[in-house]
Amino acid sequence: MTELLANHVAGRWQHGTGPGTELRDPVLGTALVRVDATGLNLPEAFAFAREQGGAALRAATYRERAAMLGAVAKVLQAHRDSYYDIATANSGTVKTDSAVDIDGGIFTLGQYAKWGDALGDVRVLRDGDAVRLGKEPVFQSQHLQVPRPGVALCINAFNFPAWGLWEKAAPALLSGMPVIVKPGTSTAWLTQRMVQDVVNAGVLPAGALSIIAGSSAGLMDALQPFDVVSFTGSAETAGVVRAHPAVAQRSVRANIEADSLNAALLMADAAPGSAAFDLLVREVVREMTVKSGQKCTAIRRILVPSTLYAAVAEAVSAQLASVVVGNPRNPEVRMGSLVSRAQFDGVQAGIAALAAHTDVLHDGRTCPLVDADPAVAACVGPVLLGARDADRASIVHDVEVFGPVATLLPYNDLPHALAVAQRGQGSLVTSLYGADEKALAQAAIALAASNGRVHVVTPAVATAHTGHGNVMPMSLHGGPGRAGGGAELGGLRALDFYHQRSAVQASPEVLAALGC
Repeated sequence: MTELLANHVAGRWQHGTGPGTELRDPVLGTALVRVDATGLNLPEAFAFAREQGGAALRAATYRERAAMLGAVAKVLQAHRDSYYDIATANSGTVKTDSAVDIDGGIFTLGQYAKWGDALGDVRVLRDGDAVRLGKEPVFQSQHLQVPRPGVALCINAFNFPAWGLWEKAAPALLSGMPVIVKPGTSTAWLTQRMVQDVVNAGVLPAGALSIIAGSSAGLMDALQPFDVVSFTGSAETAGVVRAHPAVAQRSVRANIEADSLNAALLMADAAPGSAAFDLLVREVVREMTVKSGQKCTAIRRILVPSTLYAAVAEAVSAQLASVVVGNPRNPEVRMGSLVSRAQFDGVQAGIAALAAHTDVLHDGRTCPLVDADPAVAACVGPVLLGARDADRASIVHDVEVFGPVATLLPYNDLPHALAVAQRGQGSLVTSLYGADEKALAQAAIALAASNGRVHVVTPAVATAHTGHGNVMPMSLHGGPGRAGGGAELGGLRALDFYHQRSAVQASPEVLAALGC
């Protein structure tokens, strides 16, 4: 029988008492490890994190907590090679895709360590300047940001077992809130190993970081009013989170990142052969194939001038045809697998649903896999669909296929393009490609209200831009509407979620003595 991974709660490693869920290699189909949380005392786990881990973190200054993050990053860097091995085995990713997850998480930790150090040796943050409450300046109001005296429950998706942990945990720990992470079950091995390495290194106070690697049943029942929950996953599960009594009745603060039908928009000035045209094609292919399209920020809809529909279809299809799919252990393979056969079946069903209302412009599923058995491996070649009428093809604005799939859509003019993009009902990101700075700026403003991030690519930033789907800790990650209405990262803005804003009304002398 495969190894049963331990959970770390209440300051100690504990195994579940059930048979557990077996994690498998999505390419080879072999069993790897098991995870289980049956029988854990969740109220004890949350109380220990809240009382022991939280108290220890809040006793430290921001600079001291930043140093803890830096130490965590060093621990992870020392074990980095083993994480790549786990990612290949459990997520089926090629090395460059694993780097997005693993190195991206370490980079994010380093950034918050740097930003936190600059906050200094204080335990409370001033929020703006003091303002007088009357005609005379003898009584004033000073807004503060103070750490919430609770626990941060981080419920993560399967596609980023490393980065998904640290992009939430870094600002939470810096804010003085202990973290309990519940990773996506199918790829929980990498998250569990990272937490194990950090806990064993002793660089965080006891109770500051916990992991529940098995079932999430009952997790939210243990939440109390000053706790927070940060969720990444499907809109269906997000609805369950929002409706839970902890959120609906006890006012537990919730951050949601859900489904997102992101778009890439080619401006009318980007003719075939232009730098902007080539940049869109390159980015579409990259976003369709990185992590086999299993990214919440991936491009799902490609909006192009109707006169360029055929040219874009040909250019994207030509590049997709060169993508080698199969076993990530083979150096010739550029795109690995989906995370499981269940995900494989879901993507195939989603493609069939979209294809009933669109044309198949390129079908990479017809290409043979390299070093992988198609009857076993969860590999799906990239599929480019197209709809000649972007308004009538409503399904492409409503259904997200979480895999290497995108749909090409024509538009008549820029107002039409913006209207089509906004049919996503709220997205994490839309990217724009062109050379007319004024037109791009106007389009970015028009799209800002329906997107968490607008990524503008001109020839001037061809080698400098960070990528449509690459989430950088300096910028906001989240989006309105369908995308969940949440907000993560964005530099020190991420700390807002883990702090309580309060106004202290007092004399200037008292306000000066607040120690911040």
